Amino acid sequence: MTTSRPLRVLVVEDEMMVALLIEDMLADLGHQAVGPALRLDEALELARTESFDAAMLDVNLGEAKSFAVADILRQRKVPFFFATGYGVQGLSEAYRGAQTLEKPFGPADLQRALAAAAA
Repeated sequence: MTTSRPLRVLVVEDEMMVALLIEDMLADLGHQAVGPALRLDEALELARTESFDAAMLDVNLGEAKSFAVADILRQRKVPFFFATGYGVQGLSEAYRGAQTLEKPFGPADLQRALAAAAA
């Protein structure tokens, strides 16, 4: 499954090298990264103020979690998915049903997650 148009995707990822890799994957898939937000405060600001079609949220941002960002995205009705190495066990109870992309992932996995989020 692919998306029918290029998407602007908020990237929330605290590891700079991983964030750059995700940006490259998005570009190769024909999409544009917004951010990346490396810290929770940056992610919250972008979630409140920027325009984008979907978001990918690393669950763990150093000592913080990205659930407050997900709350903003839910309020704005922006589709998102979590990226985590812990699977659904890493999610808070409120987000156990949310779409999750398990790390490590490749471009095809990212494209499937974006297509599901955009559907």
